[in-house]
Amino acid sequence: MAVLQKIRNRSGLLLLAIGFALLAFVVQDFFSNKYSTSSNDVGSINGKDIAFEEFRMKVANLEKNGQQGQPMTTIQAANQVWEQETSIALLTEEFEKLGIRAGEKHILENFKNDPNIGQNPTFQNEAGKFDIKKFQEFFKSNPEQAKVLKDREKDAVLNSKYQIYTSLVRGGMYTTDAEGKFKYELETNKVSFDFVAVPFSSIKDSDIKVTDEDYLNYMKKHEKRFKSEGTREIEYVVVDDKPSAEDEKEVKDRVNALLSGSVVYNKETGKNDTISGFASATNIPEYVSQNSDIPYDSIYKTKQELPAEAAEQLFNLPTGQIYGPYMNGKYYCISKAMGRKPNAKAKASHILISWEGIDRVQKKEKRTKEQAQAKAQSLLAQAQANPGNFMMLALTNSDDSSAQQGGDLGYFAPNQMVKPFNDFVFNNPVGKIGLVESEFGFHVINVTDKQDAVLLATVGQRIDPSEKTTNEVYTKATKFEMDANGKDFAAAAKAAKLTVNPAIKAKPMDEAFGSVGNQRQIIKWAYSDDTNVGDVKRFEVVNVGHVIAKLTKVNEKGLMTVEEAKPMIEYIIKNEKKAEKIKDKMKGSSLDAIAKANNVTVQQATDLTIENAMIPNVGMEQKVVGTAFGTAANKLSAPIDGNMGVYVIKTKSVTKAPKLPKHDAYVNKLKPMAQQGAGRILPALKANAKIEDNRVDFY
Repeated sequence: MAVLQKIRNRSGLLLLAIGFALLAFVVQDFFSNKYSTSSNDVGSINGKDIAFEEFRMKVANLEKNGQQGQPMTTIQAANQVWEQETSIALLTEEFEKLGIRAGEKHILENFKNDPNIGQNPTFQNEAGKFDIKKFQEFFKSNPEQAKVLKDREKDAVLNSKYQIYTSLVRGGMYTTDAEGKFKYELETNKVSFDFVAVPFSSIKDSDIKVTDEDYLNYMKKHEKRFKSEGTREIEYVVVDDKPSAEDEKEVKDRVNALLSGSVVYNKETGKNDTISGFASATNIPEYVSQNSDIPYDSIYKTKQELPAEAAEQLFNLPTGQIYGPYMNGKYYCISKAMGRKPNAKAKASHILISWEGIDRVQKKEKRTKEQAQAKAQSLLAQAQANPGNFMMLALTNSDDSSAQQGGDLGYFAPNQMVKPFNDFVFNNPVGKIGLVESEFGFHVINVTDKQDAVLLATVGQRIDPSEKTTNEVYTKATKFEMDANGKDFAAAAKAAKLTVNPAIKAKPMDEAFGSVGNQRQIIKWAYSDDTNVGDVKRFEVVNVGHVIAKLTKVNEKGLMTVEEAKPMIEYIIKNEKKAEKIKDKMKGSSLDAIAKANNVTVQQATDLTIENAMIPNVGMEQKVVGTAFGTAANKLSAPIDGNMGVYVIKTKSVTKAPKLPKHDAYVNKLKPMAQQGAGRILPALKANAKIEDNRVDFY
C-alpha cells in the first residue's frame, strides 16, 4: 500500500517523464527519416538504378513458385533475381550500343522454340509442325490469353536480341589458316636438349620466410584474381535449449506408466484420475489422441516405413502385443500391433508404349495404336525371354519418365495406379511379366516385389525442454552475453563452460551461419551501420536455443585479406623465393659444372613439342620446352623458372614440321574453342562494370 501511495503522489512527474520520452522518440524518428541517406534502389548497374519495389515483386514471385519444383528462401531468390537483373542490364546496354533490334520474325521464332508453345498441339498443323497462322488466330480470338502473351513477349524480345548478339560474337570468333598452321607447328615441331634441373623440393619450406608484404605485393600484381566484395568475421557460442535429464525422466515416467495404467492427480478437478493401461484400452484411437503427441495413424506400413531402430521388432510384433518403450527421434514411444495385411504394397517396373492422340505422354516416336500394340507385344516377348534385360528395354523404349530408372516405379498401395495396371500387379505373383492397356498406352509390366504391411497404434510423447529448463538456458545465455560484452570472448566462454566456434566469414548476402543453419538475422546485424568490431549480441534461434555472436573483424571491399589469399598463393611465393636461392648456385660454363655444383646429374629430353612438354622424370614444363626452341644449338640458356624447379638447358636439335598446303584439320580443332567465346561474354561484362549492390539494406 505504501508503494501505491508513492506512485499516486508522483503520478504527475511520471506522466511528464513519459511525455518527454515520447517527444524524444518522435523527434529522433523525424530527423532520422529526414536526413537518412538510404536509397530506395536495391542497386545500380553502370549508373542504371534498380528500384527496390519492382525487385521485391520479382523476388516474391520466384520465392513463391520456387525453381524446378524446389522451394527457395528469400535470400536465395534475391540472389538469383540480382544475377538476372545484372545480366539483363549489361546485355541491354550492349544491345543498345550495337543497335540490335528484334523483329516479329525473331519473336515468333523464339515462341516456336519454347516447348510450351512450339510443341503445344493447339498451335500445330496436321503434320505436327508449329503453325504460325494457328498461333496468331488463337490469340486474336482469345483476348484474355493475349494479355498473358503480351507479358511473355518482353522475354521473347530479350531472348531474340541475345540470340542475335551471341550469333554476332560467334561470327567474329573465327579461326584462320594461320592459326591452324601455328597449332600444327605446336604439335609437330620437335626439340631435343640436355638439361640440369634443381627441384624446388631441394630447399625446405622452413628455410623460406614469407611476409605479409610478399603476399600483398603478389596480390596487387594480380589484382583481378583477388577481388573481394568484403566480409564480416563473426565468432559465436551456442547455448543449446535441450531437455535436461529431469525433463527426459518425466516424459519416460509418464509413458512407462501407460503400460500398466496409473492414477494421476487432475489440477483442474482437484481429484485423482485413473488412466487405464495401453494393453487394456478398448477405444485405441481415442486412447492415442488423449495420451500421445503423435496422432493415430490408420495406414498399414511396410517394414521400410517403420522407425529404423525398431523396425524388426515392430514388423514382427504379434497382433495385440505391445513393444516398447523405444526412442523414435525426439519421441519416447510404445506401440501396439493392430493387424497385418499380406501383399499390402507392391513394386513393379514397366515399359510404356503410347500412340498419337494421347497428349499426356511425351512420346519418343510417332506411331498409331496398332503400331504401338505391335511394338509392345514385341517388347513383351523379349522381356519374357530374358527378364534380366527388362531395365535396358525400358531405358531405351519406354515413353514414361520412369525410363531413366529402368522403368522402376517403386512401391505403391492398391488403387494408386490405373485399374488395369493395378489389377495385373496385385493379382499376379512376383516375377510375372505381362501386357495391359490403359488410358496412357500399352504397359509391359514386370512385378518385382510384394510386401506385407502392419497397422500400429503408437503412443509417443515428445521430450522437450521444460519451462524451467528453458528459463535456465535463457538466464545462462543472457549472463554470458553481458559477461562477454567488451571483454575477452574466449575467456568468458571458458568461464561459462561454453565452446567458441570458429569464426564465420560472411558475405553481405549470405544466410548460412555455421552449425546453426540459415540465420540471416545474425549476418544482417554484422553488416548494420550500428554494429562495431567487438560488439556482442544474443539471438534466439528456433529449435536450437541461443546464439551469442561477436563481430571480430570487418574486411572491406577490395583486395582479399592475406589470410584468405594465403592458401591459394603460398606455394607460388615460396617457389619464387626458392628459385632465387637456386639461381645463385646455377652458375658454370657447362651443364656438367652446374650439375656438379648442385649435386644433380645432366639429363636428356628427346623430341618434345610445345603441346607435349612432358619432360622425363620431371613433369609438364612448357616454359622450359619453349625456351629450348628459342635457344641456339649448343648454347647454354639462362636459368629458367619452371613449374617444378629451376632449369638450365642446352639445345641439341630442332626438327621443323613438314610443310602442308592447307591446315584444315588443325583449324577444325581450334573452331570449338573459338565458339566458346560467347560463354565468356557475361563474366567479362561484369568484371568491367560499375556495380553498386545495396541488397544488404533491404534483406
